[in-house]
Amino acid sequence: MNIVLLGGPGAGKGTQSEFLTAEFGMLHISTGDLLREAVANQTEAGVKAKSFMDAGELVPDEVILGIMQEKFETSDLSNGLILDGFPRNTEQAIALDKMLDCLGAQIDKAILIDTPNDIIIQRICSRRMCKSCGHIGSVLGMNAEDAAAYVCPDCGGEMYQRDDDNEATVQNRIDVYMEKTAPLIDYYSKQNKLAKVDGSPSVPKEVFENLKAVLE
Repeated sequence: MNIVLLGGPGAGKGTQSEFLTAEFGMLHISTGDLLREAVANQTEAGVKAKSFMDAGELVPDEVILGIMQEKFETSDLSNGLILDGFPRNTEQAIALDKMLDCLGAQIDKAILIDTPNDIIIQRICSRRMCKSCGHIGSVLGMNAEDAAAYVCPDCGGEMYQRDDDNEATVQNRIDVYMEKTAPLIDYYSKQNKLAKVDGSPSVPKEVFENLKAVLE
């Protein structure tokens, strides 16, 4: 089964992708990971992407699609596919359908991890990253004293809040999502491929059990 995961920033798409990969052996493709990989490998699309990234500009659709095409052509899709962060707009979704059709495949299900905006803001603003190893944790639910004393559970390093994990920035990301990506909900709904999963539970495994029920 080939799946597109939809949902706003902080909805838990990455976490649920990890669970799906562990449970079913599906191939997880993250746009962010692919961009970094393509740049590091200096592929044709990666070189193009780097020029935009270095200039602080958004990577155009045609470059993203080139990177996705490269990934599809060099990957084993037989165990199924999870797309996280792609497509980001209707134009990319149409192009994705064409690419997969050439490979004799299609998107079987688009799953919306439906998470209220106030929960998304709360989650992201509570996120902390380790300065030493990059581990991402959270102070959600902690009192001020425990949050101040929070250290990395992996290496004991200092945990800090990224500059972009603030309410104003998160709200802007939500606004961009609603404008650019939310129309995909209608796109997949018209194809009778859309399913919704409640993304509000604080325990990710609870969300995953609901996600599995949708797939089964």
